Amino acid sequence: MASEAPIRTPDDEKQAGASDVNADDDAALMIAVRGGDERAFTTLVRRWQDRIVSLANRYLRSAADAEDVSQEVFLRVHRARETYEPSAKFSTWIYRITVNASLNHIRSRKARKAVSGELRPAGDGEPGGLPEPADPNEPDPTEGPEKDELARVIREILDELPERQRTAILLNKYQGLGYEESAAAMELSIPAVKSLLTRARVAIKERLEPYLTTGEWPRERDPRA
Repeated sequence: MASEAPIRTPDDEKQAGASDVNADDDAALMIAVRGGDERAFTTLVRRWQDRIVSLANRYLRSAADAEDVSQEVFLRVHRARETYEPSAKFSTWIYRITVNASLNHIRSRKARKAVSGELRPAGDGEPGGLPEPADPNEPDPTEGPEKDELARVIREILDELPERQRTAILLNKYQGLGYEESAAAMELSIPAVKSLLTRARVAIKERLEPYLTTGEWPRERDPRA
């Protein structure tokens, strides 16, 4: 006679979920933070600071703004410590926070710029902004002097993508997240993420082909506009 399967309580399920992510050392550190270990939080910041700044900078095109967003991300992480549960990989969780914080920063920046424009007296000139220095994490698509311009063109094309397409590309291609992790970070289904990636790649190819054919591209816009 077959034995009956043991009844699993909610606490059993929670412990099982925790064991599933034991391999995720960052999640283990966050659990330690939940228990009041501030040294574990310092370790998380040291591990993730550069990656968070890099992702934020791909949205904001401003090293200073990216640093501000990274501070906001870690502040949110620390505030969420008491309710943290390792139901997903830590990387997925913190990337979702970073994406949301970056997009909120962009919206706030545009709102401030709009208000500033309304308050500026008519005829007041404003010096053109200098372009941000190239992101050191940006891949070098070519060798030689042309690589900087091609990288700039690709950045501008990414900036023109719809918000969700851009996020999917940044997470999947530049941060190295797979379909499942990207979907979890964006709170979408895997098929939806695959669809966004396909549409983004088609759009990038269509925008890039004329430049590759003619070598001409409009002067760089201010990415913070």
